[in-house]
Amino acid sequence: MPIVFVIIGILLLFLLIAKFKLNAFLSFIIVCLFVGISQNMNLEALVKAIQTGIGNTLGFLVLILGLGAMLGKLVADSGAAQRITTKLVSWFGVKYVQWAVVLTGFIVGIPMFYSVGFVILIPLVFTIAMSTRLPLLYVGLPMLTSLSVTHGYLPPHPAPTAIAAMFNANIGKTLLYGIIIAIPAIVIAGPLFARTIKNIEAKPLKEFYNPVVIKEEDLPSMAASVLSALLPILLIGVAIFAEQFLGEGNFRNILTFLGNPVIAMLISVLVAIYTLGLSRGRKMKEVMDSLSVSVSSITMILLIIAGAGALKEVLVDSGVSNYIADQLKGSSISPLVLAWLIATAIRVCVGSATVAGLTAAGIVLPLASGTGVNTELMVLAIGSGSLMLSHVNDTGFWMFKEYFNLSVKETLSTWTVMETMVGVIGLLGVLALNAFI
Repeated sequence: MPIVFVIIGILLLFLLIAKFKLNAFLSFIIVCLFVGISQNMNLEALVKAIQTGIGNTLGFLVLILGLGAMLGKLVADSGAAQRITTKLVSWFGVKYVQWAVVLTGFIVGIPMFYSVGFVILIPLVFTIAMSTRLPLLYVGLPMLTSLSVTHGYLPPHPAPTAIAAMFNANIGKTLLYGIIIAIPAIVIAGPLFARTIKNIEAKPLKEFYNPVVIKEEDLPSMAASVLSALLPILLIGVAIFAEQFLGEGNFRNILTFLGNPVIAMLISVLVAIYTLGLSRGRKMKEVMDSLSVSVSSITMILLIIAGAGALKEVLVDSGVSNYIADQLKGSSISPLVLAWLIATAIRVCVGSATVAGLTAAGIVLPLASGTGVNTELMVLAIGSGSLMLSHVNDTGFWMFKEYFNLSVKETLSTWTVMETMVGVIGLLGVLALNAFI
């Protein structure tokens, strides 16, 4: 039975990554070969399927993720993230500091990869907690909830963007629905949950209390910082508005073109080069060198996504995807719930949210066309499941544990619970939207 070999393939992927610590891209290619050969695929056709899967996946994503990495680097290096944090804290005051850091995490999390946002914002969280004398987790967890949600739900982050491409989902609608679902997920799993764990005292290492803080006079303005970080969302939002409410014509076509994710990211990077770089006295060569570093940092992410794209293509070309779809057609379980469950299972086994989301997408891909389910909601259901039950095989788990200097038990009762709440609320939000869309 094909499904048995798929399960064995996923277990093999888990063993290679978690047990033998093999690179995830290499693991994907090995699993592709295993699944293809087990399904008696012609060897030449198998290699071609791997090549096609990688090419089709990267063709769109290289532009989005490359430009996204550049924008995130500009936001980080310029001090825009620091400006947004300090200004929001001053506006909200100590009493509502949680909401200030939530907004910071959301704004900064849109253009910035999770691990980069984590490293950039954690020292600021420590500084805020120390100056306000509030418990560290009370301040830090809400910000990390925002970062995690943007990472799992929203384009232009790698997994949701790649999954949207697999399902031919509209990026703009995925972003819009994702934001709607993200709000309750962040509020409940962030500020509200953080208020219940005040008894857990984080004692980070002293060196984390000495962040590199840019002088006030050297920071970009609040307007330039927010505009640069959120410009992609604004442009994509305008395009959605134009598609829904404007009649056919050149003006609508222009707005739709400007809101195309690739064009929106390109415009945002060009604007940020000026607002966060040249206008503040940085030389063009210095800015370009910084952008080169940013692109090199996403090489492995692109390869992992390419490997997942190859597995998807092998599943399709070998007939496994159609077989799975046929077996599931009579199931009474909603395709959205099924996609979420599969992503959750792979997340628990493999650890990486990106790998879990992309692998699950390849498995349930036929359900999108076979059942008529909303493809944008499928992307979000998989994204929600990919964040579930983070534990000791997830690098995010260990980053949180070490930076906050917690025990494994304390990390499980804080970080793991937060991630699980985000995943469950995400699914509930998807099902709620599905009732109206």
